[in-house]
Amino acid sequence: MKLPRAAADRLTMKLNCPAFLITIDTEGDDLWSRPHNITTRNSEWLPRFQNTCEAYGLVPTYLVNYEMACCPVFQQFGREVVRRGTAEIGMHLHAWNSPPLVPLTADDFGCAPYLIEYPLEVMREKLEFMTRLLRSTFEVEITSHRAGRWGFNGDYARALLEYGCRVDCSVTPNVSWAGDPGGTGGGPDFRDAPREPYFLDFNNVCSRGNSGLLEVPMTVVPEAPSRLDWLRRMCPAGSLANRALNRLAPRVTWVQPNGRNLARMLRLLDGVVERGESYAEFTLHSSELMPGGSPTFRTAGSINALNRDLNALFAAAGRNFRGASLSAFANEFRIAEVAA
Repeated sequence: MKLPRAAADRLTMKLNCPAFLITIDTEGDDLWSRPHNITTRNSEWLPRFQNTCEAYGLVPTYLVNYEMACCPVFQQFGREVVRRGTAEIGMHLHAWNSPPLVPLTADDFGCAPYLIEYPLEVMREKLEFMTRLLRSTFEVEITSHRAGRWGFNGDYARALLEYGCRVDCSVTPNVSWAGDPGGTGGGPDFRDAPREPYFLDFNNVCSRGNSGLLEVPMTVVPEAPSRLDWLRRMCPAGSLANRALNRLAPRVTWVQPNGRNLARMLRLLDGVVERGESYAEFTLHSSELMPGGSPTFRTAGSINALNRDLNALFAAAGRNFRGASLSAFANEFRIAEVAA
């Protein structure tokens, strides 16, 4: 059914302004160190971030994993932002510690397996458990999702849709995770994925299809060729040398602060506007908002610098973008598709 002309025109005018989507992997403290006893102290730092978002009219989507869903501090925070309509709660699933626990390796906490490495029935049980936990804890339908460690495929996508999810943001165009080991192998290769939203194909999540699951890929833009590229090609994917080269001369730019990339992120936002794209998608881990919660931001000084960058980035976004949660943007996209 088509929208009335006036409503369709209003929606078109709104969508002509790109959305700035804030997605936060909401998880335990410093999971890069592969702890067996996971803490959630970073939940105490989220109100500061939320206040910054609201100051610029932005609506974060907190993609929540198991330990944070069980954290009383985050539970109170999450219920409050949902009640006020100032944030969305979605799902983020780390297979190695999300019930039901089914060992895949001799040390799942150390290997951090991708969910797509587990048998299909285990994958479905974990997704069903997390859906029910988040729904009952925050008293809201769970319609948005990001896979843990970006491990995503068609079976995963099909199960998400069956459990009520309508939008995913696990795909990272221009990036392959094949060199990042899990429990039994590497991650997926998303280098050929589209950069704009698409209804994915269950047979190939990097291709457009006719499923009901909307993919909103991460905003990942290639950088200009570097004189170090020849050396990078000689280093194994995922190696320490390769990671060091990516730090010195990044192959791609994400809307993801790391303390050194504000200028690149601002240029990326300008490019999104110039190309007429429909959104830019920001990401960060909740633990990166706390000193010592990640390898990137270890000190109080680095957190203060991060917050300065966030204010500069969000101020720039406020000039040319509109705030939207992930599910709200997906709903607008679906309505626009009908209107067209």
